[in-house]
Amino acid sequence: MTYAKGLTGFALALAVAGVAGAAQAETSVKVALNADIRSTYPGVNRDANTDGVVHHIVEGLVAFRENSEVAPLLAEKVDLSADGLTYSFTLRKGVKFHNGAPLTADDVLFTWSKYMDKDTKWRCFSDFSKGISKVANVAKKDDMTVTFTLEQPSALFLGQMARIDCGGTGILHKDSFAADGSFDKPVGTGPYKLAEWKKGEYVELEKFAGYSPRTEKRDGYAGERVAHIDKVRFVVIPDGSAAKAALLSGSVEVLPDLDVSHLKEMKAAKGVVVDTATTMGLSAFLLQTKDPVFADVRMRKALAHAIDMAAIVDAVTLGTAKPNHSPVPVVSAYYGKPQGEPVKYDPALAKKLAAEAGYKGEPIKMVTNKRYAASFDSAVFAQAMAKDAGINIELEVIEWATQLDMYLKGNYQMMSFLYSARLDPSLSFDMFSGPKETQPRKVWDNPEAQKLIEKSMAISDKAERQKLFDTLEGMFRADLPMLVLYNGSDIAAYSDKLEGYKSWMAGQPRLWGVKVKG
Repeated sequence: MTYAKGLTGFALALAVAGVAGAAQAETSVKVALNADIRSTYPGVNRDANTDGVVHHIVEGLVAFRENSEVAPLLAEKVDLSADGLTYSFTLRKGVKFHNGAPLTADDVLFTWSKYMDKDTKWRCFSDFSKGISKVANVAKKDDMTVTFTLEQPSALFLGQMARIDCGGTGILHKDSFAADGSFDKPVGTGPYKLAEWKKGEYVELEKFAGYSPRTEKRDGYAGERVAHIDKVRFVVIPDGSAAKAALLSGSVEVLPDLDVSHLKEMKAAKGVVVDTATTMGLSAFLLQTKDPVFADVRMRKALAHAIDMAAIVDAVTLGTAKPNHSPVPVVSAYYGKPQGEPVKYDPALAKKLAAEAGYKGEPIKMVTNKRYAASFDSAVFAQAMAKDAGINIELEVIEWATQLDMYLKGNYQMMSFLYSARLDPSLSFDMFSGPKETQPRKVWDNPEAQKLIEKSMAISDKAERQKLFDTLEGMFRADLPMLVLYNGSDIAAYSDKLEGYKSWMAGQPRLWGVKVKG
């Protein structure tokens, strides 16, 4: 062997050793949380932060995609009987819990029995114990197949199973519970397992080496969920400015819920990447149709044409959201041409319609609050624009709790309001539709529309549901009980040392599919 060849061989050996060393180096990422989690029991004693952490640990039979469609997760496939009553979930082979035990049908039945114990206080207990998604029977067909039989056909059943606030109906191993049957800690099948929860300070997760991923690409909470980071620590930082400073100093690598007021600074910051995604929350102006002024639909339409809603949306969201005048969220798989039709800004038409409605400039009181800055700013802009069209809006700024009480009682003339996300269009329409006499919070009191909404909850065929939603869209725009402005945005800021981090419509952090560069 010559000296040169020996040196080459030695250098190669060092390089290989170096690569091996790098591959073995532990990686870790810190994620800021604005508050501590409430528990680690999926869908029990929870809030949004709790959901975000728990979904890294547990997985359900199905999960939401980016467009809110439901896809199999722990299930290999889902079959529906001809009568629309029985769902058969065939489990994926090779899936293991964090304790190494294989996933079987018995685990599904065991977990379901825990969730449907009233004393558990599972978030979705009432959704499956009564109503359109009531489960009549759950049975084990074989070791890898479970059937759920409903009392009536329901288009919402799978979506209810995937609901994020229900913990995705995450399947747990019996080792999650103590000998007395009480919940101890989650032993799930997710890409991360719980390592430590130091209350008030942090929650630490470790990569699950035995994870069995799906083959489809990452898609919402569905698809491939491979962990590339060895340790993820969710750090409690209640103050938004402190969280921002932590990101800039490198103390944390991910700030998953950046306030829009910090957007400009974060975009200009060196080493920081900002990513936004449209969510399914909804901002709107509610119009009380029982009020003498707004009882005439021409006055409601006059207001719609008096306000440049696109300009308002751009101003209050700093361009992070786009106008949407439909109750169906922009990112929904059911958002099509009828839903995307813009409402024309036309002050002249607004004046004409207002005159036809007999409006003579009497004050219209719009309730708003300063807790939600964008909602308040929208009201201020609308007031100024309406004035140019001869419509006299006066703002009443109150505490959010007081406004919410007024909303529940239907005690307002006009209101700047926010709706939380509904992941199915049936629920999007249902959240504001119904009889005012018995449900005064409802904005749209149209019995024919209510029948179509109920029908959409029972039909599973996507094309048939689309027809119903398109019909409802036309009826909604004809009645115009509220002016929809936009769907909110999930804004995340993170270190440029990471790759693969993405915001999405659910507004929850996802650390699977994310890598530390180098």
